[in-house]
Amino acid sequence: MSDDLHYERDLTATETDIPGLVVFDLPVHGDNRGWFKENWQRAKQLPLGLPDFGPVQNNISFNATRGTTRGIHAEPWDKYISVATGAIFGAWVDLRKGPSFGAIHTQVIRPDQAIFVPRGVGNAFQTLEDATAYSYLVNAHWSADKLDQYSFVNLADPILAIEWPIPLDRAELSDKDRKHPMLADAKPVVPRTTLVLGANGQLGRALHAEYGDEAAYADRSVIDMSSDTLASDYDWSNVGVIINASAYTNVDGAESPEGRRTAWKVNVDAVRQLVEIARDNHATLVNVSSDYVFDGTEQLHDESEALSPLGVYGQTKAAADQIVTTLPSHYTIRTSWVIGDGNNFVRTMWSLAKKGVHPSVVDDQYGRLTFTDTLASAIRHLIDIKAPFGTYNVSNTGPTQSWADVAKVLFAAAGADAEDVTPITTAAYFEGKTGIAPRPTHSTLCVNRIESTGFSIPTAAEALGEYVSQVWGDR
Repeated sequence: MSDDLHYERDLTATETDIPGLVVFDLPVHGDNRGWFKENWQRAKQLPLGLPDFGPVQNNISFNATRGTTRGIHAEPWDKYISVATGAIFGAWVDLRKGPSFGAIHTQVIRPDQAIFVPRGVGNAFQTLEDATAYSYLVNAHWSADKLDQYSFVNLADPILAIEWPIPLDRAELSDKDRKHPMLADAKPVVPRTTLVLGANGQLGRALHAEYGDEAAYADRSVIDMSSDTLASDYDWSNVGVIINASAYTNVDGAESPEGRRTAWKVNVDAVRQLVEIARDNHATLVNVSSDYVFDGTEQLHDESEALSPLGVYGQTKAAADQIVTTLPSHYTIRTSWVIGDGNNFVRTMWSLAKKGVHPSVVDDQYGRLTFTDTLASAIRHLIDIKAPFGTYNVSNTGPTQSWADVAKVLFAAAGADAEDVTPITTAAYFEGKTGIAPRPTHSTLCVNRIESTGFSIPTAAEALGEYVSQVWGDR
């Protein structure tokens, strides 16, 4: 047994000065025959901070002589590096665009240690012993189509000033590694993209306002959510977060034969494809759900309530919720009564008030408005803080109201008489009409879970006042 190894110690993880670069001390069990170690153990290492990075390939670089030196290369995938025999001096340089660009970490790695190297961090090593076997897991296959996502920096860069144990003029290097650019000329690795689907919808516009040029946007002309081939319709390889703000939302239309098929195609089959796309590309999927997944018999809905949809639209959203749970890295954002930039209840009531129309508005459906700027901000908050994956309810806060209550507030704000709004039951409102979907009576969502992450939510009354001010000003 080698005297250089630490035997029978606990499995531990240590973060470095490079964000995401984590060193693992591995338990090594030895006897007179040699030693054994669990080189990569997903179940034990995930709780210690190893990302569930989904390796697809295991490579081994055998280095016959001491002083063999390779790098510094940053590829568009994550790596988990260890040594089977021998020892290396490793050097890692952050080549990702951002404040940590150029940060360095160096250390010796023997068989009792391993290191997780996130995408965009340059990797190099120099062997310290003959017959060193350098092993690494990667979560993507090499592709000539991805060469523009690679970055390199010179091993002898004077700014990095890496103290190689064996001077580079006496080390074994390839000509290509000797000619890599210096840090000042190295190409920063651009972070993976956040892609917003349904970019022209109410939520899509709010997400555009939230992210600006930090995200990419796709409307139907770019990605048709009714396609059977979403995986090949778009290059997803550099997408890190998919926000699905696209859906078939015609609640009554979904009850028709044609609408039913479209609703299942867009709300369920497309989501199924997105789950597989996210899984294959190690991306996070954010999918927007609805209060319609509940039958509305509970007055307040939390994230643990069993699904109980009434109509086709609700059934499709509930089915999508179940499919999304098969992807570990997901956020299901459940919301209700959405108001944003586009045709919606608030704009309709304001217009009727200004025209002097006296509408009948249902007063036996209860909930809270959700404004899309609040919804977009909540989505970004969860992603940015790396909140635990799962389902989060998001709506504006404050007292539960009926649609008629909201209409009266809007009529008064528009300078009309709130009494011009006539409350009416849902049954009376739809009397004589066919193809009408059932509505949940109670749609109020409990938002305790997202508030517990530190997200502050304005009341629906505050958000409505701001919305009215932005859209109509003093008119």
